[in-house]
Formats: sequence, C-alpha cells, structure tokens
Amino acid sequence: MSNSNIGNKNQKLRKPVVLMSMGYQERKGHDYQVMTHKYITPLAEIAGCVPVLVPTCCGTEDLEQYLDMADGVYLTGAGSNIDPTLYGQENATPEKGQDKNRDLFDLPLIKAAIARGLPIFGICRGMQEINVALGGDMYQKLYAEPGFNDHRENPEDPVDVQYAPAHSVQVAANTWLHKLLQSDTIQVNSLHGQGLKTLGKGIEAIAHAEDGLVEAIHAPSISPFLFAVQWHPEWQAAKNPDSVKIFEAFGDACRQQVKKKQARYGNAA
Repeated sequence: MSNSNIGNKNQKLRKPVVLMSMGYQERKGHDYQVMTHKYITPLAEIAGCVPVLVPTCCGTEDLEQYLDMADGVYLTGAGSNIDPTLYGQENATPEKGQDKNRDLFDLPLIKAAIARGLPIFGICRGMQEINVALGGDMYQKLYAEPGFNDHRENPEDPVDVQYAPAHSVQVAANTWLHKLLQSDTIQVNSLHGQGLKTLGKGIEAIAHAEDGLVEAIHAPSISPFLFAVQWHPEWQAAKNPDSVKIFEAFGDACRQQVKKKQARYGNAA
C-alpha cells in the first residue's frame, strides 16, 4: 500500500455538512428567514451532521456554491403551502400562506442535488416539494377529498397534543423503510392539510395511512438516498425509536458522501 493510500485510510472523517433551506416569516413589519429548533437538533444530535441554514430570499444564483459544500440536503416542514401553479393547478386555498421564494429555491435545489447524487431527506412540506420537483401533484384540500380522513391538527390543542400519535401507518413489505424500522405498522403524528396525489417520476410510495394516503416515499432509481415522510419524526425525535433510526440512516448516507469525497480529494474535501 502506498504512503498516500495509508494517509487517506487514516485521515479523520469530518462531519457531513447538510443544507437546510429556511422559510419566510413576517414579524412586526420585518421579513425574516426562519428555521425551528425541532428540525435542527435531531440533525445535529442524532444524525451527527453540521446544519447549514440557507436563505431562500436571495434566489438561486449561489445554489451551486452551496451544493459544493454539501454532503446532504434536508427539506423541512413549514406553515406555508407550495404554489399550486407549479404543479398545474389553480389555488384552492387562498387563505393559506405561501412562500414562493422557498418554492423557487427548493425545487431547483432538489433537481441539482439529485444530479450530484447527494442524499435528500424531506419532512411534510419537504416531501411535497420533492414530489412536485419530480413532476407530481397534490391534493390541496385533502380533508375535503372523499375517502380521506382529516389529517390536520387542532390549532386549539397544546403543542404536545398536536404532535402526539394520531394514526397508524402501514409500511410496505420488502422496502428500504421496512428493513430499517423492522415493523409492518408504526404510529405517527399528523399535522397537514395537503397530501400527495400523483407521484412524481421515479418516486415509489413505501408507506400509507389507514385511508390510503401516501405517508412515505423513496426514489432508489434516481438517487442513492432520496427519502421523505409526511409526518413529523423531528418532534422529540430522541424519544422515538423510529425517528432515531430515520435520522441515523440519513446521517449514515451523508457520511458515505463524505467518504467518497475524501477518497477522491483527500483532506481538501
């Protein structure tokens, strides 16, 4: 073995850098870019990654530079809905807030991250963004669709009640998620008014709610790790064994990306 190979083998593996796109919020006449702690902490503490919060208010001019430093992409939930014109529908929920800057940043981000082979993990709105980016569409008013349950939380409930287990999810047999969780059925929270309708290209549904709604997706044909869920595993993640497994799996995928870079470029990666 050459000296250079010995050096590469013994070099310390750095923590993966993961991009988290922020969202818009208005406070007392000022525009903010925000990200809640509940999404950040499990990425750092369970997945073992370094979060990099990316503003979406400045457009995509620097997107490739952000991706140059990234080993993964983490798309979180938010209080806003995706602009339905991006998936060919008129807006059926004009009373609901939107975040068009995030839409116009995250959809190109997803496509560019896929092109680079980066791991991608999405939660709630993040899963919906992945679906739209790959050509899918949405139920804008899931609660008004025949045959579906109302998956929204009660806004009058305390937060710990809103995020409590609300229904079961059936995990498809012989899927990546089934192997990870080692379970046919899990209990999840439910805090969303929209849901996936037509799946985007390359996306596979790997878990469903009791009413048949898609609750988790996977896209192994287009990415080594592209996984997303409709529920909120980030909520008190350290106390939920299923959430721990999910965040650890994402962290492991990002560490594999670091290993590839360091094998190629050495400590400069």
